[in-house]
Amino acid sequence: MSEASKLSSESRSTMMQLIFPSDTNYHGTMFGGKVMEYMDKIAAITSMRHARKPVVTASTDSLDFVAPIRVGEVIEVEAFITWTHKSSMEVFVKVQTENVYTGERKTAVTAFFSFVALDETGKPTGVPVVIPETDEEKALHASAPGRYDLRMQRKRERQNPQ
Repeated sequence: MSEASKLSSESRSTMMQLIFPSDTNYHGTMFGGKVMEYMDKIAAITSMRHARKPVVTASTDSLDFVAPIRVGEVIEVEAFITWTHKSSMEVFVKVQTENVYTGERKTAVTAFFSFVALDETGKPTGVPVVIPETDEEKALHASAPGRYDLRMQRKRERQNPQ
């Protein structure tokens, strides 16, 4: 492995949070924006660990809420780099809930974030190539170029509306 590459496990990050009533809406489920805040933070930490440089969020894709998060549950927010381009990194973030009394776990939210590494002047700078290790990392790495192309297409369309 060269200096210009890093294993996905070298930057994988997780955080845990107990959900309190103040974290929830009138349905008794966690505020979506609060979950998104945690996801953005862990994706930023993962990106900084990979690049070892300051980073900024470039986009958030496919933010899917697939199960509710309820008061008293614990959430585990996990992130890892799926793919890298010149100065950008795609980060997969998954939120799992756990009922600490029964041990039941379920995936509640998933998303892809894109971050760009910055140099000391605030300009985009190169990042190491990521080397996937697990089956999940390898599958997401293989499908990442397609997501990158879609992001670039959306960006072009927004810059040049017809």
